[in-house]
Amino acid sequence: MINRITPPPSILGLVFRLGLHIYRILPFPIKNELWRLIDNKRYRLRKEIIRCFKNKLKNNPDEEIQEIYNYLLCNYLTWSPYNFRKMYKPENITVYTDNDCNMKYVLHDNKRLYFCRNWNNIKIQIYYNGLLIQEDKKSPHRYEFGQFCVNKNDIVADIGAAEGIFALSIVEKAQKIYLFECEDVWIDALQMTFAPWKEKIVIINKYISDTNENNCITLDAFLNGNEINFIKADIEGAELSLLTGAKDVLSTQDNLRIVLCTYHKQNDEQELKQVLIKYGFYTEYSKGYMIPYWDKELAPPYLRRGVIRAIKNRNNI
Repeated sequence: MINRITPPPSILGLVFRLGLHIYRILPFPIKNELWRLIDNKRYRLRKEIIRCFKNKLKNNPDEEIQEIYNYLLCNYLTWSPYNFRKMYKPENITVYTDNDCNMKYVLHDNKRLYFCRNWNNIKIQIYYNGLLIQEDKKSPHRYEFGQFCVNKNDIVADIGAAEGIFALSIVEKAQKIYLFECEDVWIDALQMTFAPWKEKIVIINKYISDTNENNCITLDAFLNGNEINFIKADIEGAELSLLTGAKDVLSTQDNLRIVLCTYHKQNDEQELKQVLIKYGFYTEYSKGYMIPYWDKELAPPYLRRGVIRAIKNRNNI
């Protein structure tokens, strides 16, 4: 039985909404002081990035850096330093409960997207709001763009599926989707989300890597020569290992599009590009930059491209 009626807001939920409302109307100097008190490390990093950009812009005007610089002057440091993110508000997200499995979900494109069993409404609202920002057409983290997309009857590998929002957005077009997710906490949620399409979904609870041992498997070993048309990977910096373990796939699959995250490590965008070009792929980066402020290795110029898109045959876009 699905509870489709929004339940009365909890006290915690009311406090959350009130806190967000108060925060948004605070003048900038007070917000700035709150940032310093709550997360001094992130506050200091923001100041250092502003100083770095200011010096860079003096000598070399750059519209992309100028836009981010203007944002940081009056906003908290975030991974996506652009004003479009302000359109998304977690308190506007409705969370439903499926009483049959005691799991919570949201409606994404009118399809149920389930979350981990122990997550409360507020955590889901914040998390899903981040996904919506990530999927925005202006986001540097967006996987599909323009004609670079999953086509009808494609066979897709979603590597690092997590909650499965990317696969859910293309599930009705794809012929088959392999969901690679190594975190056990997501498996139940993925099974519930994709239950209506279980005939075309395969969930693999393994790491995609450059070795075949323990809980790891290479893409070459998994596919074993079978066709693949679209690969999306967000695997916390292991994207280069994925390519190392996919030599046969990269060499033999002509109708192949790949999108890989490039922001996890300092040199990923160049190293991944070099490998893809070696195998005959045409490449492009997503527009804009990300600031992965949580990365201890983050260094000047602080900006990293979000994803790299690659295609073997330009006639296929």
